[in-house]
Amino acid sequence: MIKSAADFGSLIRQRRKALGWTQSELAVRCGTGERFIVDLENGKPTCHLEKSLIAARVVGIDLGDLKAGVGPADRIDDDLGFLPKFP
Repeated sequence: MIKSAADFGSLIRQRRKALGWTQSELAVRCGTGERFIVDLENGKPTCHLEKSLIAARVVGIDLGDLKAGVGPADRIDDDLGFLPKFP
């Protein structure tokens, strides 16, 4: 389960390496700069969402709704304790 920008970036890096691509190659395939890929893989929380989703699709990560078709009564608490608390 992806719980943070760092987790997401790590997954992108793992998939990119499994494909045998450099960060530069992934950037070209995504239509972004290499700096964006570096930031994304390092878990920078302010990376542009649209570009991040493109990178995920390019490396084969399916970000479909994992709860599609599940009714509210069937949902179980997702253990959201990892989320930051704001005053």
